[in-house]
Amino acid sequence: METVTCNLCGSDRHTVVYSMPDRLFNPEEFFTVVECKECGLGFVNPRPTPKEIGKYYPAAYYNYFRENVEFHRKRYRREAAYLEAVPATQRYLLDVGCANGDFPRFMKSLGWTVEGLEVSPAAAPISDFPVYRVPFPEANLGGSRYGAVTMWAVLEHVHDPMSYIAKARSVLQPGGYFVFLVTNFDSLYSRKLYQEDIPRHLYFFTEPTVRQYLNLNGFNLVSCRFDDDVYGAAPLNWLFYFVVTYVKRRPFEWADRKPTCSEYLAARGLEPALISKLRYVLDHPFAGLDAMLSPAVALVEKLLKRYGIVTYVARKQD
Repeated sequence: METVTCNLCGSDRHTVVYSMPDRLFNPEEFFTVVECKECGLGFVNPRPTPKEIGKYYPAAYYNYFRENVEFHRKRYRREAAYLEAVPATQRYLLDVGCANGDFPRFMKSLGWTVEGLEVSPAAAPISDFPVYRVPFPEANLGGSRYGAVTMWAVLEHVHDPMSYIAKARSVLQPGGYFVFLVTNFDSLYSRKLYQEDIPRHLYFFTEPTVRQYLNLNGFNLVSCRFDDDVYGAAPLNWLFYFVVTYVKRRPFEWADRKPTCSEYLAARGLEPALISKLRYVLDHPFAGLDAMLSPAVALVEKLLKRYGIVTYVARKQD
């Protein structure tokens, strides 16, 4: 474990936001999320070192990319739409954190020249396009040659977001596009409901902190989209949060949340069949109500620009 200062402004002054365990693989290990008092960046502190973090990415983590194939195909089409403004003469893509390579492969089918970068040894081998297997800031990529760099749910995972954003600028052509998706620290999902994938998620961004990162690295922010166009961030446990916070008038803690249906089924070794889901509703009736109404809460968050996922599009300044 290592203790760090703020990656954005360098301050060592922060406040504790919450503590929670690794829900997926190491539930006995708790981690603390803090917020920088100077700039508002959120981050895990202390955190696993770069050498230790691999423990939290077992091979099972990458099963997600092999499952729900149709969902991912639709996702890749939606992701591709963010790159439509790239001129035909600049359609050279680097996808950082390409996992098993499916998004660059999809872009290749649309006529793009593609490359990827993936450091995890648990990701599937890729042979149909070039893939760099070193951390992005260390990669020798041959100068400013890409028309677009994408990072889909990557920046929250890395130990040094500043170096990743700086590297993106250095490898982009003038006017090139930098498109990335991160969770939103200004949402119920991220800040209040213990939904972040800790400790794989190490950093938590807001629109103001993203703007600071981009300004410091020579990017202009083109757009930011607060919605579930690519990934969803359902505000599950919102009902229990409001009851504890506004009725019981105390902080909402990890122990106050109720298991999601998938967590409930996994803990009992049950298949996601209708009878199992009904059992979940009977055991946790208010959790069922919470889940049923969460789309309405999410809609309000989208309107207020407080949804749990944001997709940012930025351009390198000429």
